[in-house]
Amino acid sequence: MFNTIEEAIYDLRSGKMIIVTDDEDRENEGDLVMAAEAVKAEDINFMVKHGGGLICLPVIKDRLRELNLDMMVESNTDSLQTAFTVSIDSADAKTGISAHERAETIQKVLRSQYKAGDFTKPGHIFPLAYKEGGVLRRAGHTEAAVDLAKLAGFYPAGVICEIMNEDGSMARVPDLIKYKEKHDLKMISIADLIQYRRQHESMVELVSETKMPTKHGDFIAKGFVNKINGEHHIALCMGDINTTDDILVRVHSECLTGDAFGSERCDCGDQLDEALYRIAHKCQGVLLYMRQEGRGIGLINKLKAYHLQDQGMDTVEANHALGFHDDLREYGIGAEILYQLGVRNIRLMTNNPQKVKGLEGFGLNILSREPIIIHHNQNNKEYLETKVHKMGHLMNIENN
Repeated sequence: MFNTIEEAIYDLRSGKMIIVTDDEDRENEGDLVMAAEAVKAEDINFMVKHGGGLICLPVIKDRLRELNLDMMVESNTDSLQTAFTVSIDSADAKTGISAHERAETIQKVLRSQYKAGDFTKPGHIFPLAYKEGGVLRRAGHTEAAVDLAKLAGFYPAGVICEIMNEDGSMARVPDLIKYKEKHDLKMISIADLIQYRRQHESMVELVSETKMPTKHGDFIAKGFVNKINGEHHIALCMGDINTTDDILVRVHSECLTGDAFGSERCDCGDQLDEALYRIAHKCQGVLLYMRQEGRGIGLINKLKAYHLQDQGMDTVEANHALGFHDDLREYGIGAEILYQLGVRNIRLMTNNPQKVKGLEGFGLNILSREPIIIHHNQNNKEYLETKVHKMGHLMNIENN
């Protein structure tokens, strides 16, 4: 059904397109993917006629900055944070919509001699900003296309187009199997690409390890460095975790105000304490402490969000007012750390189903979601209610 990553790379090197599928809990779709450097007018025409979706150009951010291509919107509220820039055409194009003109626009984006003035905005090619680290950081088609282009020896950019059925519905895996056979195309999954890259490279490095006695018991603290941006993350481990057993895991985002100062505006400190207690009680497990303060917006922005909440906004509205999405956390780095630790089968302590989906998308087997029951107080009840009603967290506030 699916081909190997090596087979896909071989076809891409030969200038062919392939099909790339993502996780069924994500977009659950297949995209036609090519290395942008190999794209010709006939390939664009095939995508238009036999793909049916939007033709996009995933490319590295350095090139987007050179071309002064700003993000399409300041506040990206797309659930998957797809990073569209403003659309473009070659300045020489007449309408920009023909297969020839779209292919020409794509090729000019890849060539350094063409500057911002050589393109008009808006247009018919939709660049997408690639997240450095690729599928090991974000399990999306944007990152997969650029990763595959690099693996095939091309310029780090791809061309992608969603595959639709003739009735206009999105093609799922059973449809895509027939499609690949009809058009003689190789098909791979992003999950397999993640696995392939993990076998050949890593985004994080274990740089320190020491004993960490706590009030709950003795842990081993392992310090990891993100090799892309230098961020530090810690894994607190207890017992034998490098086994096929199901391992109790908490992926905890840093919250200085709650974890260290005991702030009652959130439940973070209580969740941290409860997770460590449960791991110690079982004498086996992992707590990842991720440097993703304020759901990824940073400490100062979190304080600004608190100020807006004092004026009547809830936590989601405050994020939006500051120009942020509900939740900017990434799960690829945490998944990579767990993978390096040898953890594969997980009982995940969380009230957030999106965290389950986020980690599953990176090849970890989430056997169960273990709720963390925390009693609310008068200062965080509204915050917890917002997490339930607007962010999909699973907890019963009234009976808590």
